[in-house]
Amino acid sequence: MRPLPLPAALAVVVAGGVASAAQGAINAEMGERTGDPVIGAVVNNLGGCLLVLAGIVALPSMRAGLAGLRRSGLPWWAYLGGVGGAVIVLVAPVVVPVLGVAVFTIAQVAGGSLGGLAVDRVGLAATGRMPLTVPRVGGAVLGVGAVALAQLGRPVGDLAAGLVLLCVLGGLAVAGQSALNGRVAASVGPAAGLAVNFAVSTVVIGAVAALTGALATAPRWPAQWWLYPGGLLGVGIVLALLVGVRAAGVLRTGLALVAGQLGGALLLDLALPGGPGVRLPVLAGALLTLLAVVVTGLRRRGPARVAAEGVREPDGRLVG
Repeated sequence: MRPLPLPAALAVVVAGGVASAAQGAINAEMGERTGDPVIGAVVNNLGGCLLVLAGIVALPSMRAGLAGLRRSGLPWWAYLGGVGGAVIVLVAPVVVPVLGVAVFTIAQVAGGSLGGLAVDRVGLAATGRMPLTVPRVGGAVLGVGAVALAQLGRPVGDLAAGLVLLCVLGGLAVAGQSALNGRVAASVGPAAGLAVNFAVSTVVIGAVAALTGALATAPRWPAQWWLYPGGLLGVGIVLALLVGVRAAGVLRTGLALVAGQLGGALLLDLALPGGPGVRLPVLAGALLTLLAVVVTGLRRRGPARVAAEGVREPDGRLVG
């Protein structure tokens, strides 16, 4: 399957960011109503896993993609992308009540931008190695600044250094998730990348839920139907990241996702009863993040990718 044209791929990622904003709101509300933040993560990933299983049963193309995993020759660590998704889903409901949404978002995006630069540079994604150019570093810094601007006026909680670092590590984990899932998708197909992601993340989240006793007693399941489709949104988000990373690399994909998240936050502010309406800092942050996506794509004279260093062997190793 050929990559989408770059503008189309980035548009898909922005739409995935809108879905991510809705998913975050749903998971947080689910955790609050059930009395345990881990429950929201469990429902989210279980729903996504069931949807992927239904696709495997119904679609021969998905079954063929999974069969191709045995012949892919990818190293074992290429299948661990779902760990990154599990990390951020579990971190958010723990740190947001302490740090506040603003600090969590800025720290996560800072980690994601740093991780995007790093994994693109070492060639962890299927796009090969990308150098640390001034536009790429400048775009990453602009993206973090845009997100900081978007959080103006939001309350700040207790600035615990350990929790801030945990948010940064969560952003790094998401960058790794995008790169590894993209590597699987490029070798075997997006269906395989999607299935592997949810299989791994569901195991990790299930293990955390068991260790913390989140499922030891029957949760208070809310009756509102709209609290349960987080898994459906999760499938869309992972697919969007698979599409974006293959066409644009991890850094630009991450920034496009953030732009969509800020746009989704604006839509939620307008749509939810009692919402604050259009917040100018969020609007400005979304537009500046889109500008950061453009800036990171600017090329200096000469090749933008370190092609000689990005040659891949059939087993997924980088040589050169």
